[in-house]
Amino acid sequence: MRFLDDESYRDRHLRVINALLGREVLGVHTPDVKRIAKELSANAKHWLDCLEAGDSEVLSYEEILLWGFLINFEKCSLECRLWRLSRYVPVLDNWSVCDTFCTHAKWVMREDKERVWRFVSSYFRSQREFEVRFAVVFSMSYFLDEEYLPLVFQCVDGLCFDEIESEYICGVPKSSGGQVGVVSGVSPYYVRMGVAWLLATSLSKFPDETRAFVRRSHLPDDVVRLYVRKARESFRTREMSAM
Repeated sequence: MRFLDDESYRDRHLRVINALLGREVLGVHTPDVKRIAKELSANAKHWLDCLEAGDSEVLSYEEILLWGFLINFEKCSLECRLWRLSRYVPVLDNWSVCDTFCTHAKWVMREDKERVWRFVSSYFRSQREFEVRFAVVFSMSYFLDEEYLPLVFQCVDGLCFDEIESEYICGVPKSSGGQVGVVSGVSPYYVRMGVAWLLATSLSKFPDETRAFVRRSHLPDDVVRLYVRKARESFRTREMSAM
C-alpha cells in the first residue's frame, strides 16, 4: 500500500484528517471507502448490525467512515435510520468522518424534515465535541433555509463552548508530520470552526439575516473572528461584508 510505503504521503494524509492518537488510520481514500460501502449496501442491515454490536474503540478511521456511508445508503424507514444515527453519532471523533457523513446524507431531502430537525437539534445540547459538530454541520447542510434559519441561529447562540469536552490537546501547534491529536486553536476547536463555517455559508444565502444575528449574538470573539476569516476566504462571500 502506498500509505505504508510512502512516508511523506502518510504524513500528509494524517495531518489533513488529524485523527486522535489511538485511532488506527489505514490510508484508504474516501472515494474508495464509499465504493466499498456501495458494494456492501445490498446487505447494509447485516453490516450495520455488526458495526453497532462491536467495540467502536477498535475500529479504524476508515471503518467508521464506512459505517456512516452504510447508514446513508441503507433502504429503511426514517425511524430506523435515526435509530442507526443515535448509535453512530456518539462514535464520531474526527472532523472528516463527521463532515463526510453529514454532506452525504441526501436522504434528508425526501423525509419529514421536522422530525429530522428534532433529532439533529438535540445534539446542540451535547457536551461532546463531535456530537455538537454533527449538529452544526448537518444543520448547515440541510437546514439553512427561510423556515429553519431562525432555529439554527437560536441553537448556535445557545452553545456553551466552555462546557463542551474535547479529546484533542488544544493550544499546541501541530507537528510537521505523523498522527498527533493536537490543534492550535481554542477548545473545542472543531465546534468553533464548524460554527464559523456554518455562519460563512449562511452569509452567502442570507447576508442581512446573518450579519444581524452575528451582531446581536453571544458568540465568543474568537468564533466571530473565525467566521470573518472563513467569509473572506470563500469565493462566494469574499466581496461581501461579514459584519
